Amino acid sequence: MIGWLVLLVLIAATLGGLRLAGVRGAVLKACGAAVLLGAAGYAAQGYPGLAGAPATGTQRPPTLPLADARHAFYGNFTGAEPWVTMSEALARNGNTEDAVNILQNAVRRYPNDPHLWVALGNALVEHGRGLTPPADLAYQRAAALSPQYPAPLFFRGLALARSGDRSGALALWRQILATAPVDASWRPLVEQGVEALSEPPPGR
Repeated sequence: MIGWLVLLVLIAATLGGLRLAGVRGAVLKACGAAVLLGAAGYAAQGYPGLAGAPATGTQRPPTLPLADARHAFYGNFTGAEPWVTMSEALARNGNTEDAVNILQNAVRRYPNDPHLWVALGNALVEHGRGLTPPADLAYQRAAALSPQYPAPLFFRGLALARSGDRSGALALWRQILATAPVDASWRPLVEQGVEALSEPPPGR
């Protein structure tokens, strides 16, 4: 019983958060349908009374976990968060096309939000399995809207690394560190990325 109550609270909180973020009309209906579809699947196959158990080693990990990195740069509570959270959830389930579509709707509605443009770039990278011209344009748009902030450069570097361009990613991240405040909350994330890419690739 408690499991069902928690599920209902989560559904209400998700839909309420989307409305507070300004999501309306067809997009809100689509998001609500996705949430309710997930709830319906849980109702049909889930067992809320069972205790949690660790995932087995055969479960495929998320393709590219980005939430922690985004939060390091933009925080956890922004107007963009409901849009981006829904998009990332769709991408994790393999629905990368709808993940992109949600953020394309978001940037049409809020064209001056660099967080949304960065998230759109990330979604396009996930959909294209690497840095594509549309993704690059999204990062460029985010950089133009926030020229003094390193988040667009960081995520573009991440896309370059994923596309196999380690040296390009390192150049961008070292550029960030060259001017980053020593106490910036996101600086350790960039330093870890530089350290990881500075090591020889596996198998060499």
